[in-house]
Amino acid sequence: MNKRVHQYKPLTQGDIEKIDRATMTVLAETGFEVHQPEAFEYFKEVADFVDEERQIIKIKEKTVKELISSAPSTVTLYGRDEKHDCKLGSGEVYFGTGGTALYILDYGQKESRPATLQDLENVIRIVDRMDNIDLCLLPTYPNDISVDEVDMHRFRAGLTYTGKHIMGGVYTLRGIDEVIRMAEEVAGSPEALRERPFISFITCGISPLRLDNKYGTFLIKIAREGLPLAVPAEPLCGGTAPMSLAGTLVIQNCDALINVMLTQLVNPGTPVIYGCVASSMEMRTMRYLGAPVESGLINAAVAQMTQYYGLPYYSTAGISDSKTLDAQCGYESAITNLLVALAGADFIHDAAGLMEFALTVSLEKLVIDNEIIGMVKQAIKGINVSEETLCLEEISEAGPGGNFVTSRSTRKFMRSEHYQPLLSDRLQRAAWIAEGHPTVDRRAHEIVTAILEEEPKRYLAIEEQLRR
Repeated sequence: MNKRVHQYKPLTQGDIEKIDRATMTVLAETGFEVHQPEAFEYFKEVADFVDEERQIIKIKEKTVKELISSAPSTVTLYGRDEKHDCKLGSGEVYFGTGGTALYILDYGQKESRPATLQDLENVIRIVDRMDNIDLCLLPTYPNDISVDEVDMHRFRAGLTYTGKHIMGGVYTLRGIDEVIRMAEEVAGSPEALRERPFISFITCGISPLRLDNKYGTFLIKIAREGLPLAVPAEPLCGGTAPMSLAGTLVIQNCDALINVMLTQLVNPGTPVIYGCVASSMEMRTMRYLGAPVESGLINAAVAQMTQYYGLPYYSTAGISDSKTLDAQCGYESAITNLLVALAGADFIHDAAGLMEFALTVSLEKLVIDNEIIGMVKQAIKGINVSEETLCLEEISEAGPGGNFVTSRSTRKFMRSEHYQPLLSDRLQRAAWIAEGHPTVDRRAHEIVTAILEEEPKRYLAIEEQLRR
């Protein structure tokens, strides 16, 4: 992976400390609502002020810091194979898909359509083959499956078609139980799953300053199981957070820390991942935006905040608000992925495949974003300066007016220091025309078609699937 991180810092150290102080002031003086009864009882035990009628909790800084300090500073999201392990908090940057999108955009179509279970399986098969996508966050919702069955079907699809770590949101308590029991069977035992958890969950916070009953209940359930859990909040500038970016960072920080604290009250040491899906609104229409550059700025700044607290970080970048595979689709995904990655975010979700305000997934965009992520990973590496890479011997041998085409180091460094794109066109025009003037989206579609025409690689035996 990529060790050279934290190259982009939108906040100064003074800024970080101001946001921290503002966060602690809000939690201690404004407080937050807790609408999950059991969670309310947990918070009452450590609160400095409790309003039973309004369900308001206020907690002082000392208690906040003590609670979040019990959360692990690193959380490993394991693959079925060690080569896919992602150690969040280690200084490396990982990229994954995101969702949960309701629609699929078929290649060449102008209109999207509701996603099905088959679409989800196809998406997972593509993700499994994309070398730069490190883990699979289940990115679509199968509209042909009832909500009572959807958790089991989504995670089963992941376990069947990828060896990468599988993360997903959940919809029912029964579904959480079913998914965990299924994963324990695949792992071989409950203990084996906890030793190398190859699944993890997401429970979403509700901005601003509120813990709701449904996701609070899910959070408590998963924390007790001791499995990795991401707790993202999604404040929107001008909507559920102040219009200023700094004000939104305060709300984001409060909301995420509220959820982190609850996991530690329920089960100290729960492998919790601080999450941010903060963005802004289009104020003319009051709609959520997935791809403004401000989202990249906020998520990059939150990387600095989580490094300050020593917490692993689930961040957001890579979405496009475009409805088709056009230039906007590319530049929006590239800019936010680059900003957040250079800030040292541990795990960037939504990094591949999402468009149209995160409502839609494109298989071709998964392939295109895999290329973007490859370039971003190259940027994170920076430039390796060493006695070997300074190439003084080669420069001496070539001398003034010489060249380095036949130099011993040229082939080596061509492979190790220069990203080799899969999709980018580098032909001269005549050669490009001779090949039928292919475009990036067409090349991506050819790759998608080739993968889906192959016999699917299954990580679960068919007999195992039929038993469930």
